[in-house]
Amino acid sequence: MVSNLSTLLTFLVALIISTIIIYFIAKFFGAKDSMTTAVFAALIGTAVYTIFFYVLGNGLTAAFIAGIVWLLALQKLYTIGWFRALIIAVFIWIVTSIVGWFLPVL
Repeated sequence: MVSNLSTLLTFLVALIISTIIIYFIAKFFGAKDSMTTAVFAALIGTAVYTIFFYVLGNGLTAAFIAGIVWLLALQKLYTIGWFRALIIAVFIWIVTSIVGWFLPVL
């Protein structure tokens, strides 16, 4: 059985890694926002995916709807357009996937 401390530590490490990835990719695409914005983007992304996967189950429908909602969050947080939010989200997904190969525990 997984302990609460282990779950919390895993969440915090994943949040820190996601925040750093979001921050640098957003900076790469010209965003002038702070690390705080990246933390909010990571927290919102986690919450959105968790809620939609809980309600709709694991599947493409949940992933698609959660992805659209997260794009909306990115658009509002960084005050950018849909296309730019989509490009940033795709790069975040690619980099996060690559990092996940090196940190399979997360």
